[in-house]
Formats: sequence, structure tokens, C-alpha cells
Amino acid sequence: MKYYVIAGEASGDLHGSNLLKQLSRLDPQAQFRCWGGDMMNAQGAELVKHYRELAFMGFAEVLMNLRTILRNIDFCREDIRRWKPDAVILIDYPGFNLRIAGFAKSLGIKVFYYISPQVWAWKESRVQKIKQVVDHLFVILPFEKPFYDKHQYHVDFVGHPLLDAIGEFDAETGLSRDERKIIALLPGSRRQEIGTMLPIMLDAAEKFPGYRFVIAGAPSVPASYYQSVTGDRPVEIIAGKTYALLRNAYAALVTSGTATLETALFGVPEVVCYKGGAISYQIAKRLVKVKYISLVNLVMDKEVVKELIQYELTTENLANELRKITEDENYRNQLLSDYDVLKQKLGGSGASEKTAGLILQYLGKK
Repeated sequence: MKYYVIAGEASGDLHGSNLLKQLSRLDPQAQFRCWGGDMMNAQGAELVKHYRELAFMGFAEVLMNLRTILRNIDFCREDIRRWKPDAVILIDYPGFNLRIAGFAKSLGIKVFYYISPQVWAWKESRVQKIKQVVDHLFVILPFEKPFYDKHQYHVDFVGHPLLDAIGEFDAETGLSRDERKIIALLPGSRRQEIGTMLPIMLDAAEKFPGYRFVIAGAPSVPASYYQSVTGDRPVEIIAGKTYALLRNAYAALVTSGTATLETALFGVPEVVCYKGGAISYQIAKRLVKVKYISLVNLVMDKEVVKELIQYELTTENLANELRKITEDENYRNQLLSDYDVLKQKLGGSGASEKTAGLILQYLGKK
């Protein structure tokens, strides 16, 4: 069968690649065409566009690049019409993917959505759109199924794919030996957020000379950009090896996003950071309905990890929280205990395999 897969960022490429691996195992004749990245490409998918060309962050940036986004949507629609897939599989990235879902549905193509848009956080009205244009939705967070049940929409809870990705991970960091404990800095995957977050993280790091600070470099961002931000500060950069870095980290400073959950699943105490553009933040503040911004706290429904958001994200506040997670043993132990509960709530391993099996079942092939 022919599968057209669309992911708009690095995490979607990771989860998409694992899904493609399982689909290939269950459907040896599978053909894949995708919008994603190197990981899906490595699983045999023909790459139409890389997520580097698609990642626009924040309301203001989306508005400034609206013409490019609309061109991409038109191009994608025509590509689907020409290739004639048996199924379209959409991974998160809702602003783009829900438009494509409606188009694919109008052509009579089965539409599967893996990893729900965060409609429980904002734009709850999108649920009606999802019900109209998505044949089957596979959710990965435990509170999402009751949310959709409330809207009379059946979804499949498959567990979180990060449990598989992390459970199967086995690699070396490439870090030289050093007796100092490592503090991982995860400033994000886009230049815009890196340029905002990393300087604050580095300022806080200067107050902890006894630790070794290492930046998790995003594969899509050149080393020269990180160096332009770090200057001559004594900090290392490890590109494309975030999991290897987290496996060796004692603590971490993490920009809000999927990385907050990844850090917790590696058992690393963390402080969650977020600072956006003033306009985008004020808009989001009025629209977003959730109590927390990190997936760790959202799943646990309480503050497990400290979140420093916008004006609270200062060098002094970040240094104080970093001191807690590195020097307060009671605080660290409580975090690690909460992380164990988090793993149980996420539903166990096998998300990619379950989702692939359900897709084939719904296509009448299993």
C-alpha cells in the first residue's frame, strides 16, 4: 500500500520513522512518501520537503511567513493528487495537517492522525473539524481519550512513542572523560528559540563553575550559529546526540516542548524554560487554557518540574532552581519518584507497533 506521511518538526520525524518501521514490518509492500526529515527518509520514505522548511514558531512568525505556508499547502495537495496514496498519515503539526486532512478526505483517501493536535490546550473548536476530516485518531497522552469521549469522538490511546524511542536507545555521547557532573542545556530546535533561551541558560551556568555544561545541538542548526551565541564561554556543543547527552546528565535546563518529557523519561531532574516574543506570548496567554506548559506536569496534573515562563525566566530565578535540582537531595529524590509514576501513566511501550497494526486493521489489511 502507499502511505503519504506528513510531520512538520524533529519530534514528528522521530515518531514517524518508528511508525514507518512497524508499517514496513507488517506490510512488506509498503511505499512511503513524506514531509519530514532524515529519520523517515532512512526508513525508505521518499522525502518531499524537509521539516527545516516548515518550522515557523509563534503567531507573529506564522503571519510573516503566511505566503510560504500557503504555497506549501497548495504544493502538498497537488503532490497527493498526483501520487494517489491509499492513506494519509498526519503527525501533529495541526495548522498545516488539518487543511491537508480535509483535502485528502474529499478525494476519498483514508486519513489517519497520529499524535493529536493540542486542542485540549486551545482551539477546542477544532475537535469538530477533526471529527469531520479524520477517519481515525491515535492519541498518546492518557487524558486525551476522555477529552475526546466528552466530544463523542472515539479515539485510540496507544501509549507514548517516546517510551519505545528511549527504551531502544543505545549510543555513546562522544564526550571526553571529565570528573565534573554534566548539566545538559536544551535550548530548543529552532534558531528563534535558541537565540532567546540559550543566553539566559548560559548566564545562569556561569554561577556554577563546578559543573560541566553541554548544549544539545539540533541537527538542523549549524554549529556556527551556536558559537555566535556562546562566544568564548566555556561550554561544549554535542550536535544530534540529545539522548546520549541526557543519559549522562546529572540535571538539565530545558526549553518547553517534547524535550521536557524526554528529559524526565531519562530520569534527569530539570527546570523547564520558556520565553516567547511579546506579541505571541500575550496572544497565547489569552487563548491557552491549560495550567502547565510542560508535558510532565500536564500528564501528572500537578507541578512536578518547575516552569519558568516569560517574565519569570530570569538568570537569578533559573540559577536558584538549578541549585535545587543539583544540590537538594530531597528535592531530587521526589522528582525521580514522580518520574516513575509518570512512566506508568504513559501507558507502556509499543505505541508505534499498536498504531501500525490499527492502521492496517482499519484499512482492512489485518
